[in-house]
Amino acid sequence: MPDPDKVAAIRALLPATAAGIHLDAGTCGPLPAETQRAMDEQASMELATGRAGADQWAAFAQRMDEARFSLAATLVADPSDIALTHSTTDGINLALGALDWRPGDRVLTTSQEHPGVLAPLAALSARFGVVVERLDIGDGGDADQVVDAFRTALERPARAVVASHVPWTTGAVLPVARLATLARDAGAVSIVDGAQAAGAIPVALDDIGADAYAVPGQKWLLGPEGMGGLHVRRAFADQATPLSASHLSFASFDLGRGTGVLHPGARRFEATMFHRPSVVGFARSLGWLTMFVGLPWALERAAALSRLAFQRLAAIPGVTMVSPSGAHGTLVTFRVGGWAAAQAVGELGPRIFAIVRDLPGIDAIRISTGFWNTEEEIERFARAVELLAAHTPETIPPRRTLAVLGSDDQPLR
Repeated sequence: MPDPDKVAAIRALLPATAAGIHLDAGTCGPLPAETQRAMDEQASMELATGRAGADQWAAFAQRMDEARFSLAATLVADPSDIALTHSTTDGINLALGALDWRPGDRVLTTSQEHPGVLAPLAALSARFGVVVERLDIGDGGDADQVVDAFRTALERPARAVVASHVPWTTGAVLPVARLATLARDAGAVSIVDGAQAAGAIPVALDDIGADAYAVPGQKWLLGPEGMGGLHVRRAFADQATPLSASHLSFASFDLGRGTGVLHPGARRFEATMFHRPSVVGFARSLGWLTMFVGLPWALERAAALSRLAFQRLAAIPGVTMVSPSGAHGTLVTFRVGGWAAAQAVGELGPRIFAIVRDLPGIDAIRISTGFWNTEEEIERFARAVELLAAHTPETIPPRRTLAVLGSDDQPLR
C-alpha cells in the first residue's frame, strides 16, 4: 500500500489512535483490536471451562512458546535465549539476582537512568553493601563521551555495567554494544534496559552482545501491560543462578509424573503463573507487528516522524530541546519557556487531545512517536506548542467552551 493508505488501515485497527494524538508510546502504545479479541477469547474460554485441566496447561505451554519465538524474531535473537517476564524491571531484577554479590562490589550505571533501574540497584546497595556509581554521560548524545566514561570507570574492578539502550529522559541512543564489549573485557556483566528501544529502534540482540537485555511488552511492541521479556546471553545463563525465578516453569513440568526439570539457558530466568490472556495477547501483538505491519517499515516510519517532530519543535522560538540533535531515537524531550512541564501537558491535553507526558525530575515534556502517527498530527501538535511558547499560562487565549443546556455549572472546556 502507499504509506497514507497503509497508515489509515493500521489506525483503523488501533482504536486508541482515534481518541487523540497518541504521542506517548514511551509509556504505553495503542493496543491492536486483534490483540484484545484474542485476549477476550482466552478469558472467555477460561471462564467457561476452568483453568486447571492438564490439556489446558499443555496448550498454554505452546502459547508461551509462540510469545518467545515472536519476541525473538522482533529482537533478532535465538528463541532459546528468551525468557518471558512481567516487565522490564522484572527482567533487570532477575539478571541482578543471578549474581553472587559481595560487600564493596561496584556497579556502574549512568546519570540518565530510570527508577526501574535505580530502585533495584538501591536495593543491592542496601542489602549487600554494593557500591553504585552513576557516571556523568551528559545528554548521552556523544557516543564517545559515554564510552570514555565507562572505560575510565572500568579501570578499577566492577561487577556489572547497567545502562539503558535509550534513556527515558533525553531519548539518546547509547552505544550499548560497545559498553557490553568493554564490560566483558573488564570481567564485568552487562545488563541493558531496553524499555525505550524494543520495537522503537532497530535492535539486534545477537549483535549487541549484552549478557542480559530486558524489554517491556506494552510500549512499541503493542502488547498488554504485565508482560515483558529477558534475553540472556548463553555464556551468562549457563553459569548464573537466578534467585527470583522458580526454576520450574510449568512448561517444563511433567504433568504425568508431577515432577519438574531445571531448564538450561534463559528459561532458568522464567517464573511460573503468567496471566494466560496476557501471554496470548503479547504473542498476538508481536505477530501482528511483524507480519501484518512489517517491522522494518514500522521502525523507519517511527524514526522519520521523530526527526520531523524534533526539527519542527526546535524551530519554535522559546522551545529548548533536551534530546540531542541527530542522536535520539523515537523519544523527543523539550521545554517551553515560561511553562512548567506539568502545566504545558495539562494545557495540550484538552486543547488538542495530545497524549504526552511530563518528566517531573527534569521539568520537561516528552513525546514518543510511533508508526501509527501521521505528519498532520505532528504539525497540529507543533502548532499547539507554538501557541504555548508565544504566551504564558496567564496570557494564553482560553480554550473554546461548550455550554451544556439546562446546567447551572460552569461550561465544559
